[in-house]
Amino acid sequence: MSELSHMDAEGRVAMVDTSAKAQTARRAVASARVLMSPETLDAVRAHRTPKGDPLEAARIAGIMAAKRTADLIPLCHPLPLTHADVRAELREDGVHIEAVAATNAQTGVEMEALTAAAVAALTVYDMCKALEKGITITDVRLEEKTGGKSGTWRRESRQ
Repeated sequence: MSELSHMDAEGRVAMVDTSAKAQTARRAVASARVLMSPETLDAVRAHRTPKGDPLEAARIAGIMAAKRTADLIPLCHPLPLTHADVRAELREDGVHIEAVAATNAQTGVEMEALTAAAVAALTVYDMCKALEKGITITDVRLEEKTGGKSGTWRRESRQ
């Protein structure tokens, strides 16, 4: 890449002008992991967490975060999301989060999916921190994206 897309002629950061780009259907999937002790995981499984159900709270928080991404990430374009969803699933080492965002727009929804996954993971931490301060949020990452000029991209090793 010879030219940085988010820099103006004077070297200042700038929002990319997408006005000449075609609107296309775009979709992105991101994930995150929330690692916790077996005791904390047992409490989540048994619905014994002090603040209520962390998985449902994380799901709603992630959806809300996807809708507010442009308010949080300075150079993101506000996008009209056509779909946002978050799934939080108990695994043997903690909670696995998968977030999906979709739009018909001139720019992609990767940041919306990533923001949804990250905020959902933070919400699990918040809901469980009274039980364990050492919870670890890890592997916030893009899993796949479709649409736009660059087409489809998928992570080779989805876990």
